[in-house]
Amino acid sequence: MSTTEIDDRQATQVRDIENAAGVLERAEALAGFFESQAREAEDLGRLPDRTVQAMKDAQIVRLLQPKRYGGHEAHPVDFAKAVLGIGARCGAAGWVAGVVGVHPHELALADPRVQEEIWGGDVNTWVASPYAPMGVAKPVDGGFVFNGHWKFSSGTDGCDWVIIGGFVAHPDGTPNREDIRHFILPRGDYEILQDSWQVSGLKGSGSKDLVVRDAFVPDYRVVPGVIEDLWGAARAVGLEAPVYAMPRAVMFAGTINTGTLALAQGALGAFIAYTRVRSNAAGPASQNMVQLQVLGEAAADIELSIEKQLTDFNRVHDHVATGRNAPLELVVEVRRNQVRNTHRALAAVDNLFLHAGGASLHLDQPLQRFWRDMHAAMNHMCNVAEPVYGNYALNLFGHPVIGRV
Repeated sequence: MSTTEIDDRQATQVRDIENAAGVLERAEALAGFFESQAREAEDLGRLPDRTVQAMKDAQIVRLLQPKRYGGHEAHPVDFAKAVLGIGARCGAAGWVAGVVGVHPHELALADPRVQEEIWGGDVNTWVASPYAPMGVAKPVDGGFVFNGHWKFSSGTDGCDWVIIGGFVAHPDGTPNREDIRHFILPRGDYEILQDSWQVSGLKGSGSKDLVVRDAFVPDYRVVPGVIEDLWGAARAVGLEAPVYAMPRAVMFAGTINTGTLALAQGALGAFIAYTRVRSNAAGPASQNMVQLQVLGEAAADIELSIEKQLTDFNRVHDHVATGRNAPLELVVEVRRNQVRNTHRALAAVDNLFLHAGGASLHLDQPLQRFWRDMHAAMNHMCNVAEPVYGNYALNLFGHPVIGRV
């Protein structure tokens, strides 16, 4: 590589950093806005239209999008920081920023024809996803006829496309449970069940049910559930940014974990703000040693969890930046850490809430919403720790892992 080429590449890297930094700055500038609309989002059961537009204007969901479609091909740590910053102000907005924002990471490796369909006319097009394989796709000439009913399509009202998990059917029509793929559909090919999201936490995420009835999905809009050679897939579509060689398990599951940690960060901030003004018969809470000890312990555990989350994103990115795919032992170790981070943070948030007093139950107190939202987030399969711990240990002792990492 010539000196000129090296200089050009370094200049491009500097611009990428500046672009990602600009997104983070815009997200931070919206902090007060995200706080102000959090209650409205919960009451609506989805993000308000103005919130979706503000997030699009700030280019938050374009951080992982390919540059040729107005994206930034950002470092995963920058993406995680955006999710953390938004989610600490409004848990639902942070959750949607993460879940919807991580989809370009997968779509960037899809057939260029579907990328053009999604982003060619509008680089701010959002894509939702219930990845669970709740549908069955019958092979036909040129593609599949697809049917199914999915739950948990976060941010779906603000999206115009969806990536849905499903089984390819056997000749007799029964699902082949060994053949799971992701099917990409435009808004006209699925129905959003508007009254389906009646929940106690993360209500503002609008994670509603979707139904697909006999939709034709062409072959080029179908992607494998697992890609082993991520570098090969990225280079096949002209991508060289290391972020696209980040394993899906680390990126998608890690984004769910990051959105959960944002809720813990929000709960910590809410507890601190409440403690500044709270008093009882014993005097100001900010001088009560029980309150202060609980706060100190929780702050340490939450900050540790977030720091470990970002460190591991860096570790994997540094590895794949050498041009090598991430080995299984690194992936299972990082996944072990990611779920441990959320469980450690949950324990800290629970202890904060238990010591916040009865007045913290009022709906005008952000702490109770962050607490409810975090417990809702912990029900996501990516936060279920036992299988992840088990696969780490299986791999440690030289045994095959169970299921998908």
